[in-house]
Amino acid sequence: MRAEGSVAPASLEVGQVIDGFRLDAVAHRGGMATLWQVSRVEPPASTEAALPLMMKVPRLRGGEDPAAIVGFEVEQMIMPALAGPHVPKFIAKGDFTRLPYIVMERIEGSSLRERFDAAPLPIDEVARLGAKVATALHDLHRQRVVHLDVKPSNIMLRRGADGGDGDAVLIDFGLSRHDLLPDLLEEEFELPMGTSPYMSPEQVRFVRNDSRSDLFSTGVMLYHLTTGRRPFGAPSSVHGLRRRLYREPTAPRSLRADCPPWLQEVILHCLEVRPERRYQTAGQLAFDLQHPDQVALTERAARAGDGNAAGVVKRWFASLRDTAALEGGAGAQSARSPIFLAAIDVAGAEPALLDAARDAALRLLETEPGARLACLTVMKINRVGMDELVEADGTSRHLNLLIALRHWARPLRQALSAPQSGEGAAAARVTFHVLEAVDPAAAIVEYARRNQIDHIVMGARSSGRFRRHLGSVSARVVAESDCTVTVVRATSGAP
Repeated sequence: MRAEGSVAPASLEVGQVIDGFRLDAVAHRGGMATLWQVSRVEPPASTEAALPLMMKVPRLRGGEDPAAIVGFEVEQMIMPALAGPHVPKFIAKGDFTRLPYIVMERIEGSSLRERFDAAPLPIDEVARLGAKVATALHDLHRQRVVHLDVKPSNIMLRRGADGGDGDAVLIDFGLSRHDLLPDLLEEEFELPMGTSPYMSPEQVRFVRNDSRSDLFSTGVMLYHLTTGRRPFGAPSSVHGLRRRLYREPTAPRSLRADCPPWLQEVILHCLEVRPERRYQTAGQLAFDLQHPDQVALTERAARAGDGNAAGVVKRWFASLRDTAALEGGAGAQSARSPIFLAAIDVAGAEPALLDAARDAALRLLETEPGARLACLTVMKINRVGMDELVEADGTSRHLNLLIALRHWARPLRQALSAPQSGEGAAAARVTFHVLEAVDPAAAIVEYARRNQIDHIVMGARSSGRFRRHLGSVSARVVAESDCTVTVVRATSGAP
């Protein structure tokens, strides 16, 4: 029996007004919900007035999957807690006693699903789209939410100012989990939940709080965009889903000859069965997709075929072990595996300042064993006129700065190379970058924003004319950066 004043979702029609929202047109009718384009009858006196809106209404005709109903409750609970460019802006919601709905921003753009119809895509497009998705996920995980249904149809690409692709936007949070909110799905159900081709091994085991599950799903999409095939097919049973716990996917380079080793490394890194062997944050994945020349190659890059029988048996026995829930959830995992940036003037800073900056960077890395460090120097160029790109001896300024940056970081990498991990592990944690820019401070700030940097370490000179010059750079970085900035100084030859 319906409550007095309730509205049946099936009876909705164009022109009807629900709680001040006019139904303008049906945008999509799905198996679980109907999407309506809506507008406010009385627009608010705010920036929301010009925002295109969408109303999502669940289908409630009887016989629906109970998990779908609970999932809509989950989405109503989580969406108001989200913010930023990578999720639709939440506007309003209605309860189940009258009419359940969610009104949100309508994303002007296209679904990522359309790109999969053209797979395999060019390698640079795979990397570009993957970086956009990983950036969106990193922002979501920082807000303490695991999506748990990452797939092409749940990712929108905003229309950019130039008509091309803008930011990736995540939609449909019906299976998601927030660290600080009740997990209604976990409380009421005991079966794996998700979309079978994209589900992580943890989801198969009904572990729902690990943000690295979303990275596995992203790896499935990268694999499909690269090869035109899904790595694990589309299983329809729990038995079929469990095969991904012990069966390796065919190596992408065995299916596509022009797939570069770095991209196979990235994809298979995402698809590791054990979450601790994957990328630890979506920010680290986005970083590698944006800097393919910095990807540290392992045996994954050279893998061929689909593994050997002995490996399958070994992984099968390993799959019998339980998977523990992630300690602290998505928010804690993001905090445990940050990306640090050391912005270093290797060409002009005094040795004591270089030492102080290196010591500060090393202390950060030793504090967070899951962290990565990007070492950056800026080659200042002229706004107008010709730049001298070579030194007096004919060598490249850019290359010389890169060599100097690596030399600066050598003691740091040696300190990170524990006997059991060796140089390879340190190499995977430290990368090197030379930017050419008119404005060094703006270049550092933009680099940090584009690469999801969590903490910047940089030096400021401690004397006279040079301090006035470089001090303004560090002051601007402190003022304009979205992340924490540590400025180190050295006086009298000491830090």
